Amino acid sequence: MSNKTTGGLVYSTEHGRMCSECRKSLAECVCGRNATIPASDGIVRVSRETKGRKGKGVTLIKGLTLDTLALAQLGKQLKTACGSGGTVKDGVIEIQGDHCELVIENLKKQGWVVKRAGG
Repeated sequence: MSNKTTGGLVYSTEHGRMCSECRKSLAECVCGRNATIPASDGIVRVSRETKGRKGKGVTLIKGLTLDTLALAQLGKQLKTACGSGGTVKDGVIEIQGDHCELVIENLKKQGWVVKRAGG
């Protein structure tokens, strides 16, 4: 594919990462803000998973009804509180390691209804 078909500039030293749709920096992007928020029953579920990760445990947080920017910011807060890395994918926050209890405490302090899912 040529640069014209992929959207052109994807990184700029002046603005950082660029959105391929609106061609603005990710901080100024309006495309992600218009994304639909997934429907939820109002309960945040925290679970631990190792499947497909070569035995490494990951804490998953599902059921948050936040837009992508707020979800990324909450993910950053939780990763900082746990002292580990992680990511936000498809509306699910993944934190490396087994930090279920710490995540549940932090989310309850912020006013979320939280349940432990899985075993």
